Amino acid sequence: MHAFLPDSDATETLGHALARTRPAFAVVHLQGDLGAGKSTLARALLRALGVSGAIRSPTYTLVERYPVEGGEAWHLDLYRIGDAGELEFLGLDEGSAVLWLVEWPERGGASLPPADLHVALDVDGEGRSARLTGVSAGGSDWLARLALEGELQASARQTG
Repeated sequence: MHAFLPDSDATETLGHALARTRPAFAVVHLQGDLGAGKSTLARALLRALGVSGAIRSPTYTLVERYPVEGGEAWHLDLYRIGDAGELEFLGLDEGSAVLWLVEWPERGGASLPPADLHVALDVDGEGRSARLTGVSAGGSDWLARLALEGELQASARQTG
């Protein structure tokens, strides 16, 4: 699925739609250059899941944990790690989180659980381009539910 997100409101709408349609457990890999909208999308998704208060960027802490229905959501930003082995010291037990939002997942390698959904964000003129790919059966089902979201279709130009 591909969507053009003309502004930050459309990026937030995508985050809300992902929250409404998410499965009970999911790993999301967020990829894109600096400033592509990865953190904006993650914050919108977390806010839509009921996270109140500050939603901090994990740029320096590497991981921020938030209570959500069913457990915890983890927002990771791996931009600053030098080696995937550094993740061992973060106390990331795969069974503890129901939602993983991982920025710069390529830096985590095999230390991360496999993705269900891959979101590639790119600057596209004044807006953003989002390409969402289900990389597991659960991720493909999630995209199918997302495709039915009328609000997403109204605020973002969907293509293919």
